[in-house]
Amino acid sequence: MANPLRLNKPVIAITGSAGKSTTKEMVASILSTRWRILKSVDNLNFINHTQQTRQKVRPEHRALVLEYGMSGAGHIKRHCQIIEPNYAIITNIGSAHIGAFGGDVRKLARAKSELIRWMKPTGTVVLNNDNANTRLIETGRFRGKRLTVGIDNKADYRAENVHYSSGGMTFDVKLRGKLHHFRIPILGRHHVYNALCAIALTDALGFDPQQMRIGLSRFRRMYRRTSIYRLRNNIFLIDDSFSSNPDAATAALDTLMQVGNGKKYAVLGSMQALGKYSVAGHSAVGRHVAKRNISKLYTFGTLAKTIGTAAVKAGYPKVQVLHFVDKAALNRRLLSDLQSNTTVLVKASHGLRLMDTADLLRRRLSATNRKQQANVKQSVKKKR
Repeated sequence: MANPLRLNKPVIAITGSAGKSTTKEMVASILSTRWRILKSVDNLNFINHTQQTRQKVRPEHRALVLEYGMSGAGHIKRHCQIIEPNYAIITNIGSAHIGAFGGDVRKLARAKSELIRWMKPTGTVVLNNDNANTRLIETGRFRGKRLTVGIDNKADYRAENVHYSSGGMTFDVKLRGKLHHFRIPILGRHHVYNALCAIALTDALGFDPQQMRIGLSRFRRMYRRTSIYRLRNNIFLIDDSFSSNPDAATAALDTLMQVGNGKKYAVLGSMQALGKYSVAGHSAVGRHVAKRNISKLYTFGTLAKTIGTAAVKAGYPKVQVLHFVDKAALNRRLLSDLQSNTTVLVKASHGLRLMDTADLLRRRLSATNRKQQANVKQSVKKKR
């Protein structure tokens, strides 16, 4: 293994169970208001991608914004041995890839903690105080600065007055004793945490609130992450089909409840890489469905059947659950069930390829005139 690349400039590494790519793009967008930067491409966050990024570093880059992914213990350490970060963000510790750790969240947290243990020991790290598993993070030899973000709990950077608004989220954050208003053009309370991480990190680097607002207003949104389309007959599609895990699925269900009016359909596919946690993880999503006013639940894939079973056990009407193992059958039934004023969420692990279902809905139900193409913004309830 070659010696780590250690740079005398901000090298920001981001990991976590969810929100890595979006947080990376938010940080990069804010930094780009003043600096020329180098960032990880898309969601390419494997070890070989970090090695490729190392070859692209140039003197004119004022900062690096890197996404460090993992699928097992030791992977984050190897990223750091290629490019050593001096700033780090751990967005959360959840259930993504928990199957590689025998379903043990403590082991998963230990693997994510490699980012702190192998970054510059006098650097700065940003952590989520609302995430219960943050307490499991091991800091090792780290003796640098720790910054926290949150909405519900006390934190260095805490979002207040969080609202769903016109096509995005609004919230206030106190910076250096003064309350500042922010807006992000993406729906979902979980994205407020991503924005808070970006605000905390860039505040530590001396960026002002206006630069943060500009950067957050124009960050590059990731493909098929909470992408919302208004279709014919006032039907809304939430295409969140790129990936899924129990935490991300429950967050997507919460977002579903805020979009459009009328009926709410959830199309949920199997969540992969959960290992021994698979039954518990799918069951947790099912129980969350039962707590929400979901009109119909469509599950796809062998593992996803557990979602419907758990939902029914939690009191969700059995007649509203439809399970499929054939995608063509799912698509036919979904198209026949869709009525005016319906919002449908499509969410699954990438391997299920439910993006095919999302694309089919867009083709078959595309808006045909400007009135029907009216902005999604007007159909999002302003709620807390």
